[in-house]
Amino acid sequence: MYLKLAWRNIWRNKRRSLITIGSITFAVLLACSMRSMQLGSYDRMIETAVRFYTGYIQIHQNGYWEDQTIDNSFSYDQSLLNQVADVAGVKRVVPRVESFALASFGQKTKGGLVVGIDPELEDSLTRYKEKIIQGSSIEANDDGALISEGLAKYLKVAVGDSLVLISQGYHGANAAGIFPIKGIMKFPSPAQNEGTIFISLDKAQWFYALGNQLTSLALVIDEAKHTDRIVAEISNVVDTSRLEVMGWRDLMPDLVQSIEIDSISGRIMIWILYAVIGFGMFGTFLMMTAERMYEFGVMMSIGMKRMIMQLTVFLEMLIMSSLGVLAGIGISLPFIIYWYYHPIYFTGESAAAIESFGVEPAYFFSLDPALFYNQAWVIFIMALILGFYPLYVIRTLKPVRAMREAI
Repeated sequence: MYLKLAWRNIWRNKRRSLITIGSITFAVLLACSMRSMQLGSYDRMIETAVRFYTGYIQIHQNGYWEDQTIDNSFSYDQSLLNQVADVAGVKRVVPRVESFALASFGQKTKGGLVVGIDPELEDSLTRYKEKIIQGSSIEANDDGALISEGLAKYLKVAVGDSLVLISQGYHGANAAGIFPIKGIMKFPSPAQNEGTIFISLDKAQWFYALGNQLTSLALVIDEAKHTDRIVAEISNVVDTSRLEVMGWRDLMPDLVQSIEIDSISGRIMIWILYAVIGFGMFGTFLMMTAERMYEFGVMMSIGMKRMIMQLTVFLEMLIMSSLGVLAGIGISLPFIIYWYYHPIYFTGESAAAIESFGVEPAYFFSLDPALFYNQAWVIFIMALILGFYPLYVIRTLKPVRAMREAI
Protein backbone atom coordinates (compact mmCIF):
# COMPACT_ATOMS: atom_id res chain seq x y z
CA MET A 1 0.00 0.00 0.00
CA TYR A 2 2.79 2.46 0.91
CA LEU A 3 4.61 1.63 -2.33
CA LYS A 4 1.47 2.33 -4.32
CA LEU A 5 0.93 5.58 -2.44
CA ALA A 6 4.52 6.66 -3.07
CA TRP A 7 4.17 5.89 -6.79
CA ARG A 8 1.02 8.01 -7.04
CA ASN A 9 2.66 10.87 -5.12
CA ILE A 10 5.52 10.93 -7.60
CA TRP A 11 3.24 11.57 -10.56
CA ARG A 12 0.96 14.06 -8.87
CA ASN A 13 3.48 16.70 -9.90
CA LYS A 14 5.04 15.37 -13.09
CA ARG A 15 7.26 18.37 -13.71
CA ARG A 16 8.86 18.24 -10.27
CA SER A 17 9.41 14.47 -10.45
CA LEU A 18 10.81 14.57 -13.97
CA ILE A 19 13.32 17.26 -12.96
CA THR A 20 14.48 15.07 -10.05
CA ILE A 21 14.71 11.91 -12.17
CA GLY A 22 16.37 13.88 -14.98
CA SER A 23 19.13 15.18 -12.71
CA ILE A 24 19.93 11.64 -11.55
CA THR A 25 19.80 10.35 -15.13
CA PHE A 26 22.22 13.03 -16.30
CA ALA A 27 24.61 12.22 -13.44
CA VAL A 28 24.70 8.50 -14.27
CA LEU A 29 24.96 9.19 -18.01
CA LEU A 30 27.91 11.55 -17.65
CA ALA A 31 29.72 9.46 -15.03
CA CYS A 32 29.41 6.21 -17.04
CA SER A 33 30.55 7.88 -20.28
CA MET A 34 33.57 9.57 -18.71
CA ARG A 35 34.72 6.51 -16.80
CA SER A 36 34.15 4.20 -19.79
CA MET A 37 36.35 6.41 -21.96
CA GLN A 38 39.07 6.51 -19.30
CA LEU A 39 39.10 2.74 -18.65
CA GLY A 40 38.88 2.01 -22.38
CA SER A 41 41.96 4.14 -23.03
CA TYR A 42 43.85 2.31 -20.27
CA ASP A 43 42.88 -1.09 -21.68
CA ARG A 44 44.04 -0.02 -25.14
CA MET A 45 47.36 1.27 -23.81
CA ILE A 46 47.97 -2.00 -21.97
CA GLU A 47 46.93 -4.18 -24.90
CA THR A 48 49.04 -2.18 -27.37
CA ALA A 49 52.13 -2.40 -25.17
CA VAL A 50 51.63 -6.00 -24.08
CA ARG A 51 50.65 -7.36 -27.48
CA PHE A 52 53.53 -5.71 -29.27
CA TYR A 53 56.53 -6.13 -27.07
CA THR A 54 56.46 -8.07 -23.84
CA GLY A 55 53.43 -10.34 -23.84
CA TYR A 56 51.27 -10.60 -20.73
CA ILE A 57 53.96 -12.81 -19.19
CA GLN A 58 57.57 -13.23 -20.23
CA ILE A 59 60.12 -15.92 -19.42
CA HIS A 60 63.80 -15.06 -19.88
CA GLN A 61 67.26 -15.64 -18.46
CA ASN A 62 67.88 -14.33 -14.94
CA GLY A 63 69.36 -10.86 -15.31
CA TYR A 64 68.10 -10.31 -18.86
CA TRP A 65 65.57 -7.64 -17.92
CA GLU A 66 68.21 -5.51 -16.19
CA ASP A 67 70.77 -6.03 -18.97
CA GLN A 68 68.96 -6.76 -22.23
CA THR A 69 71.87 -7.98 -24.32
CA ILE A 70 72.04 -10.90 -26.68
CA ASP A 71 74.56 -12.55 -24.33
CA ASN A 72 71.77 -13.03 -21.75
CA SER A 73 69.94 -15.52 -23.92
CA PHE A 74 68.99 -19.03 -22.79
CA SER A 75 68.76 -22.48 -24.33
CA TYR A 76 65.38 -24.20 -24.53
CA ASP A 77 63.82 -27.43 -25.65
CA GLN A 78 60.35 -28.77 -26.38
CA SER A 79 59.88 -30.02 -22.82
CA LEU A 80 60.16 -26.47 -21.47
CA LEU A 81 57.59 -25.24 -23.99
CA ASN A 82 55.25 -28.11 -23.05
CA GLN A 83 55.58 -27.41 -19.31
CA VAL A 84 54.66 -23.77 -19.80
CA ALA A 85 51.87 -24.49 -22.28
CA ASP A 86 50.24 -26.99 -19.89
CA VAL A 87 49.64 -24.32 -17.21
CA ALA A 88 45.94 -23.42 -17.02
CA GLY A 89 45.23 -20.10 -18.73
CA VAL A 90 48.22 -20.15 -21.10
CA LYS A 91 46.99 -20.04 -24.70
CA ARG A 92 50.22 -19.59 -26.67
CA VAL A 93 53.96 -19.72 -25.96
CA VAL A 94 55.73 -17.41 -28.40
CA PRO A 95 59.54 -17.80 -28.77
CA ARG A 96 61.55 -14.69 -29.64
CA VAL A 97 65.02 -13.38 -30.31
CA GLU A 98 65.24 -9.63 -29.68
CA SER A 99 68.16 -7.27 -30.12
CA PHE A 100 69.17 -4.07 -31.85
CA ALA A 101 70.90 -3.53 -35.17
CA LEU A 102 71.79 -0.77 -37.61
CA ALA A 103 69.52 -0.89 -40.65
CA SER A 104 71.02 0.56 -43.80
CA PHE A 105 69.91 1.28 -47.36
CA GLY A 106 71.89 3.44 -49.74
CA GLN A 107 73.28 6.39 -47.80
CA LYS A 108 70.71 6.14 -44.99
CA THR A 109 71.28 4.30 -41.69
CA LYS A 110 69.13 4.05 -38.59
CA GLY A 111 69.03 1.88 -35.47
CA GLY A 112 66.10 -0.44 -35.03
CA LEU A 113 64.73 -3.28 -32.91
CA VAL A 114 65.18 -6.63 -34.62
CA VAL A 115 62.72 -9.30 -33.51
CA GLY A 116 63.15 -12.90 -34.61
CA ILE A 117 59.71 -14.52 -34.70
CA ASP A 118 57.84 -17.71 -35.42
CA PRO A 119 55.34 -16.14 -37.89
CA GLU A 120 52.26 -18.12 -36.87
CA LEU A 121 52.83 -18.03 -33.12
CA GLU A 122 53.80 -14.35 -33.21
CA ASP A 123 50.60 -13.42 -35.01
CA SER A 124 48.58 -14.91 -32.14
CA LEU A 125 50.22 -12.35 -29.84
CA THR A 126 50.96 -9.18 -31.81
CA ARG A 127 48.55 -9.74 -34.73
CA TYR A 128 51.25 -8.25 -36.89
CA LYS A 129 49.69 -9.60 -40.11
CA GLU A 130 46.80 -7.17 -39.66
CA LYS A 131 49.34 -4.33 -39.62
CA ILE A 132 50.92 -5.17 -42.98
CA ILE A 133 49.99 -2.32 -45.36
CA GLN A 134 52.27 -3.32 -48.26
CA GLY A 135 53.67 -6.64 -49.42
CA SER A 136 53.13 -9.92 -47.58
CA SER A 137 54.16 -11.72 -44.42
CA ILE A 138 57.32 -13.72 -43.93
CA GLU A 139 57.30 -17.48 -43.45
CA ALA A 140 59.29 -19.81 -41.20
CA ASN A 141 62.91 -20.11 -42.42
CA ASP A 142 62.28 -17.07 -44.63
CA ASP A 143 65.22 -14.90 -45.73
CA GLY A 144 63.04 -11.78 -45.91
CA ALA A 145 62.16 -9.06 -43.43
CA LEU A 146 59.19 -6.93 -42.42
CA ILE A 147 59.86 -3.33 -41.45
CA SER A 148 57.74 -0.60 -39.88
CA GLU A 149 56.33 2.24 -41.93
CA GLY A 150 58.33 4.97 -40.17
CA LEU A 151 61.61 3.15 -40.75
CA ALA A 152 60.71 2.52 -44.40
CA LYS A 153 60.03 6.22 -44.94
CA TYR A 154 63.28 7.25 -43.27
CA LEU A 155 65.38 4.80 -45.29
CA LYS A 156 63.27 5.43 -48.44
CA VAL A 157 62.82 1.74 -49.13
CA ALA A 158 59.97 -0.22 -50.67
CA VAL A 159 58.91 -3.85 -50.91
CA GLY A 160 61.54 -5.74 -52.92
CA ASP A 161 64.51 -3.63 -51.80
CA SER A 162 67.31 -5.22 -49.79
CA LEU A 163 67.96 -4.11 -46.21
CA VAL A 164 71.44 -4.40 -44.70
CA LEU A 165 71.57 -5.20 -40.96
CA ILE A 166 74.75 -4.80 -38.91
CA SER A 167 75.06 -5.62 -35.22
CA GLN A 168 77.01 -7.60 -32.62
CA GLY A 169 76.13 -11.22 -32.08
CA TYR A 170 76.43 -13.70 -29.24
CA HIS A 171 79.65 -13.31 -27.22
CA GLY A 172 80.98 -10.59 -29.53
CA ALA A 173 80.50 -12.39 -32.83
CA ASN A 174 80.07 -10.21 -35.91
CA ALA A 175 76.47 -9.96 -37.13
CA ALA A 176 75.83 -8.81 -40.68
CA GLY A 177 73.27 -9.81 -43.27
CA ILE A 178 71.19 -8.72 -46.24
CA PHE A 179 67.44 -9.21 -46.02
CA PRO A 180 64.98 -8.54 -48.85
CA ILE A 181 62.00 -6.49 -47.68
CA LYS A 182 58.82 -8.55 -48.07
CA GLY A 183 56.37 -6.23 -46.33
CA ILE A 184 55.83 -2.93 -44.53
CA MET A 185 53.87 -2.72 -41.27
CA LYS A 186 52.09 0.20 -39.63
CA PHE A 187 51.90 0.14 -35.84
CA PRO A 188 49.48 2.34 -33.85
CA SER A 189 52.18 3.49 -31.43
CA PRO A 190 54.63 6.03 -32.92
CA ALA A 191 57.52 4.53 -30.94
CA GLN A 192 56.84 1.10 -32.45
CA ASN A 193 56.35 2.53 -35.92
CA GLU A 194 59.72 4.29 -36.07
CA GLY A 195 62.15 1.37 -35.96
CA THR A 196 60.84 -2.21 -35.89
CA ILE A 197 62.16 -5.09 -37.99
CA PHE A 198 60.72 -8.64 -38.03
CA ILE A 199 62.73 -11.56 -39.40
CA SER A 200 62.15 -15.30 -39.00
CA LEU A 201 63.32 -16.96 -35.79
CA ASP A 202 65.79 -19.25 -37.54
CA LYS A 203 67.32 -16.33 -39.44
CA ALA A 204 67.64 -14.29 -36.22
CA GLN A 205 69.43 -17.16 -34.48
CA TRP A 206 71.77 -17.43 -37.48
CA PHE A 207 72.29 -13.66 -37.67
CA TYR A 208 73.23 -13.33 -34.00
CA ALA A 209 75.10 -16.68 -33.90
CA LEU A 210 72.81 -17.92 -31.12
CA GLY A 211 72.43 -21.54 -32.09
CA ASN A 212 69.35 -23.01 -30.36
CA GLN A 213 68.83 -20.10 -27.94
CA LEU A 214 66.21 -17.44 -27.30
CA THR A 215 66.12 -14.13 -25.51
CA SER A 216 62.55 -14.63 -24.25
CA LEU A 217 59.32 -16.57 -24.33
CA ALA A 218 56.26 -14.29 -24.54
CA LEU A 219 52.96 -15.76 -23.36
CA VAL A 220 49.43 -15.20 -24.56
CA ILE A 221 46.96 -15.86 -21.73
CA ASP A 222 43.19 -15.99 -21.50
CA GLU A 223 42.65 -12.87 -19.34
CA ALA A 224 44.99 -10.18 -18.06
CA LYS A 225 43.52 -10.44 -14.55
CA HIS A 226 44.87 -14.01 -14.27
CA THR A 227 48.47 -12.85 -14.73
CA ASP A 228 49.59 -13.20 -11.09
CA ARG A 229 48.17 -16.70 -10.73
CA ILE A 230 49.75 -17.94 -13.96
CA VAL A 231 53.12 -16.39 -13.05
CA ALA A 232 53.05 -18.27 -9.72
CA GLU A 233 52.15 -21.59 -11.38
CA ILE A 234 54.83 -21.27 -14.07
CA SER A 235 57.42 -20.43 -11.41
CA ASN A 236 56.63 -23.79 -9.79
CA VAL A 237 57.34 -25.80 -12.97
CA VAL A 238 60.45 -24.08 -14.40
CA ASP A 239 63.96 -23.76 -13.04
CA THR A 240 63.78 -20.33 -11.38
CA SER A 241 67.50 -20.42 -10.55
CA ARG A 242 68.09 -20.07 -14.29
CA LEU A 243 64.91 -18.49 -15.64
CA GLU A 244 62.85 -15.52 -14.51
CA VAL A 245 59.06 -15.29 -14.92
CA MET A 246 57.60 -11.76 -15.00
CA GLY A 247 54.06 -10.43 -15.44
CA TRP A 248 53.25 -7.36 -17.51
CA ARG A 249 53.02 -5.08 -14.44
CA ASP A 250 56.65 -5.87 -13.58
CA LEU A 251 57.71 -5.66 -17.21
CA MET A 252 56.19 -2.22 -17.73
CA PRO A 253 56.27 -0.33 -14.40
CA ASP A 254 56.34 3.06 -16.17
CA LEU A 255 53.07 2.27 -17.94
CA VAL A 256 51.46 1.06 -14.71
CA GLN A 257 52.59 4.19 -12.87
CA SER A 258 51.34 6.54 -15.59
CA ILE A 259 47.97 4.78 -15.62
CA GLU A 260 47.68 5.00 -11.82
CA ILE A 261 48.54 8.72 -11.83
CA ASP A 262 46.08 9.44 -14.63
CA SER A 263 43.45 7.32 -12.89
CA ILE A 264 43.80 9.42 -9.72
CA SER A 265 43.21 12.61 -11.72
CA GLY A 266 40.25 10.93 -13.40
CA ARG A 267 38.75 9.97 -10.05
CA ILE A 268 39.18 13.55 -8.82
CA MET A 269 37.30 14.81 -11.88
CA ILE A 270 34.56 12.26 -11.28
CA TRP A 271 34.19 13.32 -7.64
CA ILE A 272 34.03 16.98 -8.71
CA LEU A 273 31.32 15.93 -11.14
CA TYR A 274 29.52 14.10 -8.34
CA ALA A 275 29.72 17.22 -6.14
CA VAL A 276 28.31 19.50 -8.86
CA ILE A 277 25.52 17.09 -9.71
CA GLY A 278 24.87 16.46 -6.03
CA PHE A 279 24.15 20.15 -5.47
CA GLY A 280 21.78 20.05 -8.42
CA MET A 281 19.98 17.03 -7.01
CA PHE A 282 19.82 18.64 -3.58
CA GLY A 283 18.25 21.71 -5.18
CA THR A 284 15.48 19.58 -6.65
CA PHE A 285 14.87 17.96 -3.24
CA LEU A 286 14.69 21.40 -1.62
CA MET A 287 12.17 22.50 -4.23
CA MET A 288 10.12 19.35 -3.80
CA THR A 289 10.07 19.73 -0.01
CA ALA A 290 9.14 23.44 -0.10
CA GLU A 291 6.29 22.79 -2.56
CA ARG A 292 4.80 20.06 -0.34
CA MET A 293 4.93 21.81 3.05
CA TYR A 294 1.17 22.50 3.02
CA GLU A 295 0.50 18.89 2.04
CA PHE A 296 2.72 17.60 4.85
CA GLY A 297 0.96 19.89 7.37
CA VAL A 298 -2.51 18.77 6.30
CA MET A 299 -1.62 15.06 6.35
CA MET A 300 -0.12 15.35 9.80
CA SER A 301 -3.02 17.36 11.16
CA ILE A 302 -5.56 14.71 10.12
CA GLY A 303 -3.64 12.05 12.01
CA MET A 304 -1.00 10.60 9.73
CA LYS A 305 2.02 9.49 11.76
CA ARG A 306 5.39 11.08 11.06
CA MET A 307 7.05 7.71 10.60
CA ILE A 308 4.51 6.65 7.96
CA MET A 309 4.95 9.94 6.13
CA GLN A 310 8.74 9.59 6.27
CA LEU A 311 8.50 6.03 4.93
CA THR A 312 6.31 7.20 2.04
CA VAL A 313 8.67 10.03 1.11
CA PHE A 314 11.67 7.70 1.43
CA LEU A 315 9.98 5.26 -0.98
CA GLU A 316 9.43 8.17 -3.37
CA MET A 317 13.15 8.99 -3.25
CA LEU A 318 13.97 5.30 -3.72
CA ILE A 319 11.71 4.96 -6.76
CA MET A 320 12.91 8.19 -8.40
CA SER A 321 16.56 7.29 -7.77
CA SER A 322 16.03 3.83 -9.26
CA LEU A 323 14.28 5.27 -12.31
CA GLY A 324 17.06 7.85 -12.77
CA VAL A 325 19.83 5.27 -12.46
CA LEU A 326 18.17 2.82 -14.85
CA ALA A 327 17.44 5.60 -17.35
CA GLY A 328 21.04 6.84 -17.16
CA ILE A 329 22.44 3.37 -17.81
CA GLY A 330 19.85 2.69 -20.51
CA ILE A 331 20.68 5.91 -22.38
CA SER A 332 24.47 5.66 -22.02
CA LEU A 333 24.79 1.95 -22.89
CA PRO A 334 23.90 2.14 -26.63
CA PHE A 335 26.31 5.04 -27.17
CA ILE A 336 29.12 3.33 -25.26
CA ILE A 337 28.55 0.06 -27.16
CA TYR A 338 28.76 1.96 -30.45
CA TRP A 339 31.93 3.80 -29.42
CA TYR A 340 33.42 0.55 -28.12
CA TYR A 341 33.24 -0.94 -31.62
CA HIS A 342 33.83 2.39 -33.40
CA PRO A 343 36.50 4.35 -31.45
CA ILE A 344 36.71 8.11 -31.98
CA TYR A 345 39.87 8.78 -34.01
CA PHE A 346 41.49 12.19 -34.29
CA THR A 347 42.77 13.55 -37.59
CA GLY A 348 44.96 16.36 -38.85
CA GLU A 349 46.95 18.53 -36.46
CA SER A 350 45.18 17.15 -33.39
CA ALA A 351 46.26 13.61 -34.27
CA ALA A 352 49.85 14.73 -34.92
CA ALA A 353 49.99 16.57 -31.57
CA ILE A 354 48.72 13.53 -29.66
CA GLU A 355 51.06 11.14 -31.51
CA SER A 356 54.02 13.32 -30.53
CA PHE A 357 53.45 12.15 -26.93
CA GLY A 358 53.62 8.50 -28.04
CA VAL A 359 49.89 7.93 -27.63
CA GLU A 360 47.48 6.56 -30.19
CA PRO A 361 45.26 9.49 -31.32
CA ALA A 362 41.86 8.06 -30.44
CA TYR A 363 39.28 7.73 -27.68
CA PHE A 364 38.53 4.13 -26.74
CA PHE A 365 35.69 2.97 -24.52
CA SER A 366 35.23 0.10 -22.10
CA LEU A 367 32.24 -2.20 -21.60
CA ASP A 368 33.37 -3.50 -18.21
CA PRO A 369 30.13 -4.14 -16.26
CA ALA A 370 31.78 -2.82 -13.08
CA LEU A 371 31.95 0.73 -14.40
CA PHE A 372 28.16 0.79 -14.86
CA TYR A 373 27.11 -0.59 -11.51
CA ASN A 374 29.86 1.28 -9.64
CA GLN A 375 28.74 4.66 -11.03
CA ALA A 376 25.11 3.67 -10.57
CA TRP A 377 25.64 2.73 -6.92
CA VAL A 378 27.47 5.98 -6.16
CA ILE A 379 24.72 8.14 -7.68
CA PHE A 380 22.02 5.98 -6.13
CA ILE A 381 23.49 6.20 -2.62
CA MET A 382 24.14 9.92 -3.04
CA ALA A 383 20.52 10.46 -4.03
CA LEU A 384 19.30 8.54 -0.99
CA ILE A 385 21.62 10.47 1.35
CA LEU A 386 20.39 13.79 -0.03
CA GLY A 387 16.88 12.43 0.30
CA PHE A 388 17.22 12.46 4.08
CA TYR A 389 16.66 16.21 4.00
CA PRO A 390 12.87 15.92 3.48
CA LEU A 391 12.81 13.19 6.13
CA TYR A 392 14.44 15.60 8.59
CA VAL A 393 11.95 18.33 7.64
CA ILE A 394 9.04 15.98 8.34
CA ARG A 395 10.54 14.98 11.69
CA THR A 396 10.73 18.61 12.87
CA LEU A 397 7.56 19.81 11.11
CA LYS A 398 4.96 21.89 12.99
CA PRO A 399 1.67 21.24 11.17
CA VAL A 400 -0.02 24.62 11.86
CA ARG A 401 3.11 26.62 11.09
CA ALA A 402 3.72 24.63 7.89
CA MET A 403 0.21 25.32 6.58
CA ARG A 404 0.38 29.04 7.43
CA GLU A 405 3.79 29.53 5.79
CA ALA A 406 2.79 27.56 2.72
CA ILE A 407 -0.29 29.72 2.03
